[in-house]
Amino acid sequence: MTPTPISPPDAVVHAAGLDFHYDEYHAVRDVSLTVRRGEIFALLGTNGAGKTTTLEILQGFRERSGGDLTVFGVDPFRDPAEIRARTGVVLQEAGHFGEISVRAELTMWSRLSSRTDSVDRVLGLVDLTHRSENRVDSLSGGERRRLDLAMAIWGAPELIVLDEPTTGLDPESRRTLWSLVRDLRDAGTTIVLTTHYLEEAEELADVVAIMHQGALAVHGTLDEVLATRPSRIQVDVRPVDGERLIAAAPAGVTAAWNDARRPADAGLRALEVVSDDQQAALTWLIRTADHERMVLGPLRASPASLDEVFHHVRNSTTDPATPDHKTSEVSR
Repeated sequence: MTPTPISPPDAVVHAAGLDFHYDEYHAVRDVSLTVRRGEIFALLGTNGAGKTTTLEILQGFRERSGGDLTVFGVDPFRDPAEIRARTGVVLQEAGHFGEISVRAELTMWSRLSSRTDSVDRVLGLVDLTHRSENRVDSLSGGERRRLDLAMAIWGAPELIVLDEPTTGLDPESRRTLWSLVRDLRDAGTTIVLTTHYLEEAEELADVVAIMHQGALAVHGTLDEVLATRPSRIQVDVRPVDGERLIAAAPAGVTAAWNDARRPADAGLRALEVVSDDQQAALTWLIRTADHERMVLGPLRASPASLDEVFHHVRNSTTDPATPDHKTSEVSR
């Protein structure tokens, strides 16, 4: 009998050395991760990275080829009923019975679920009470996604899997759904999120994992993941001052023109300063400008974005069997 992997006491999902093969193709390679109770865990991936396969294994739809895995302390493939009873899912595309009312569809769903709940309570949570007697096919795209979420949260599951929950939604509907997801997290629900919208993951996630070539390329809290790429400082300066700053940049700081952001205008150009240590770079920039009597224009300092991290991973040619440990994983 395979021993149960030791997981943290607050772990909902715990994987250690997870592997999966499609015949000769190694789709998932030595993936280790923990999803803790009451957090939003974003599982992202480049094309063909193995993200979907990993998600299917976590839900018990596929049997892993190797490694250890527990969800709620049990093997999801060998005890799928336990997982289904405690998990809600929002699929990327869900089917609806358009000719019946919202209330009728949710009532029908309740009869298929092993969990019990109140139709009125759930409709209230997703702000569909005022639409409860309307036909499903009269709902907007955002309202339909809220109905999908209503089905997923029926009976207050401990874990919810959101697969591309806001695809095709307008910005207002997307933010409404984000607010609902945060409310679920704040109430103690654990959420695994997959999305192609990196700003969505950056907005919602407590923990981020990015898969590439079947392996975890980056994994950690959102702050830890963003820290794997340098921060940026953008400032408008006179060209002559900018050239002096570029020449004087100390070790670990790169200064260069960013004319794509601001072409030369009224004697000013945009200078971009890149460094792993934002505070040190800011200190150098301000002190140098003060010492040299330079006048700095509007200044903006920002950490790397998740988009930058993702594209760095995507453009990496690192063999997953021999990862570059400087950027391959940030331990939580």
